[in-house]
Amino acid sequence: MAVSVLQNTILLGFIYAIMALGIFLSFKVLNIPDLTVDGSFTSGCAVSAVLTVMGYPLLGMLLGFVVGMLAGVVSGVLQTHCKIPSVLAGILTMTALYSINLKIMNGMPNVSLFGKDTVITPLQHIFASNGALMLALGLVVLVSVLLYLFLQTQLGLSLRATGDNEAMVRASSINSDAMKILGLGLANGLVGLGGALFVQNQGFADVSGGIGMMVIGLASILVGEAFLHKRGIGWQLCSVLLGAIIYQLIMTFALQLGIASSDIKLLSAVLVAGAISLSQLQWKRRKQHA
Repeated sequence: MAVSVLQNTILLGFIYAIMALGIFLSFKVLNIPDLTVDGSFTSGCAVSAVLTVMGYPLLGMLLGFVVGMLAGVVSGVLQTHCKIPSVLAGILTMTALYSINLKIMNGMPNVSLFGKDTVITPLQHIFASNGALMLALGLVVLVSVLLYLFLQTQLGLSLRATGDNEAMVRASSINSDAMKILGLGLANGLVGLGGALFVQNQGFADVSGGIGMMVIGLASILVGEAFLHKRGIGWQLCSVLLGAIIYQLIMTFALQLGIASSDIKLLSAVLVAGAISLSQLQWKRRKQHA
């Protein structure tokens, strides 16, 4: 594998790691299968692209997080206040976001950043071709540290407790509905931020660009868990980062072996299905021997 290919693979792994951290927050911490992800990722892409074309790439990154967070809040409200099942609430929000994302992109299915300055442009003067990699590395480390510190706070512990035992949380006079809305908001905010960075690196936004992102995020989490079995929120965050990079390496090797790029999403789905099935079989065996 060429050095440039390996570098691009690791770069994409860092970008997807930010998104995977958001999915980790909803799927693992809150124990909610939130399907809003495919839509909120595209929202981050759309906002980032439009504002970059207008000459405000950094603002596009920040608002990518905000718009993703708003999408998560809407999904959380549908679940908690409208009593809609989590899977259906995510599907409804994701469907609505398709039209909203088109409006953000002025009705165009894609927006090109060709010839426009991005957040990566200033770093290229310092790190040359490694500018995007340095930005992605710095951002993923910053997000991971902030998320770790947040989950150690009283609010973060309440969030984790809501996912572990909602009945106990309610008995402790903690508003579990507010925790769900907050958690889903933060989760999709990180997904939107990942989408915003993805566009800055890729150079264009597509209204269908978020399809399959939930599978990529889950694959990153499951692959990471296969390599890092240690407990503790810090180790779990590290496993997500490691899993995102390993997942991208697997996909790159698959392409190098001659698998068509159109089959990559199929390979991702098979990988996730296999990982989930394997973990369930291992859990049943441990239960039988207990």
